[in-house]
Amino acid sequence: MAVVITSVTPRSPAAKAGVKAGETLRAINGHEINDALDYGFYCYERTLQLDLGTRTVKVRKRDDYDDIGLNFETYLMDKKHSCRNKCIFCFIDQLPPGMRETLYFKDDDSRLSFLQGSYITLTNMNDADIERIIKMKLNVNVSVHTTDPELRKKMLCNRFAGDVLRYIKQMADGGITMNCQIVLCRGWNDGEHLRRTLSDLTSLVPAVQSIAVVPFGATKYREGLPEIALHDENSAAEAIDIIESFGDALLEKYGERIVYPADELFLTAHRPVPPGEYYGSYDQYENGVGMWAYLRDGFEEALADIDGDGREDVVTCATGVLAAPLIRELAGKLTEKFPNVRVTVYAVKNGFFGETVTVAGLTTASDLIKVLTPQKGSLGSRVLIPKAMLKADEAVFLDDLTLDEVSDRLGVPVIPVGEEPEDLIGAMIGE
Repeated sequence: MAVVITSVTPRSPAAKAGVKAGETLRAINGHEINDALDYGFYCYERTLQLDLGTRTVKVRKRDDYDDIGLNFETYLMDKKHSCRNKCIFCFIDQLPPGMRETLYFKDDDSRLSFLQGSYITLTNMNDADIERIIKMKLNVNVSVHTTDPELRKKMLCNRFAGDVLRYIKQMADGGITMNCQIVLCRGWNDGEHLRRTLSDLTSLVPAVQSIAVVPFGATKYREGLPEIALHDENSAAEAIDIIESFGDALLEKYGERIVYPADELFLTAHRPVPPGEYYGSYDQYENGVGMWAYLRDGFEEALADIDGDGREDVVTCATGVLAAPLIRELAGKLTEKFPNVRVTVYAVKNGFFGETVTVAGLTTASDLIKVLTPQKGSLGSRVLIPKAMLKADEAVFLDDLTLDEVSDRLGVPVIPVGEEPEDLIGAMIGE
């Protein structure tokens, strides 16, 4: 595949070699370039022969890791690979109509798994793709869900979904490290199915370096989709017991638990969320595994190092229903050192997606406004929200209202707060 060079960074090695925007990159040192992974892998050498179709250019770098300075139309150099599955639990299939178009795109791209940490089902891949991953030593994240081939076909609604499970063993044998996830659907892949899946995956440790078990989440937009019951106290407790039976054995053998229940399972089962050391290296943090412990333990440690004072302030925190009890607990600890700082915490019920959605990151501006508008006279100097409520690269909520628009409607600044415990303490005390 030939890739058009859209621009060349000034004074870069490629610019010094005379490469021009508009030329086409075909190969580097004789290796065909199809995407960003090929480009990054074959650019590693100090001296590069660039095949530009009509001519060949030699580029020299001072260091192996230097960027040669070529820029392309897209980050991946071609289009993202879209998902071929129709998973029974897919959140995107449960979105309401009328949202921005990008939210409906389902990627299942091994390149993004390596570059950005997204999870892949392997159904978009073939033997050549696996060979390339092994050759380039690209560690990936895999959505497994079940290792029963027939059940996996049913859950992913893809007749090839069971066949490609062999790729996991192939990658493990090739020295590839994998993080795996299981979306736990009550009545589908729980119970003995969960035991089988964990047994199969943990037999591949240390190639499988972590496994997250995350409960299925439903919105109110499931019309026409398979019926899946939400987890209750008993089913969540049963899942935790199965997971911890494996985790205990792995902890004894490897010094880490490897397999972890999501925080939501502990909360649903009405069990205490374990301390931070339970989660080892927090390999599954982005999957909602250990977030509660990380914030709780880090907040207490950071607060212990701060001298309190008599400053006066009134602050509002707004978060999802799931996190609200923890934020109230932490706010109480803060006022022990800052007795004149009053922090009120509001749990924002999710009317947009449905009240079964309780995580802060799926809270919309409209729900935030609905909850806080009646409190406009007592919100204090600012409203604090988790940064996860906004787009990663823009101050926009899921329902397309901006941070400034919400601040205007509430009459006070709305401040997004990062995920580090120190961020929350600083925001609460105005530093």
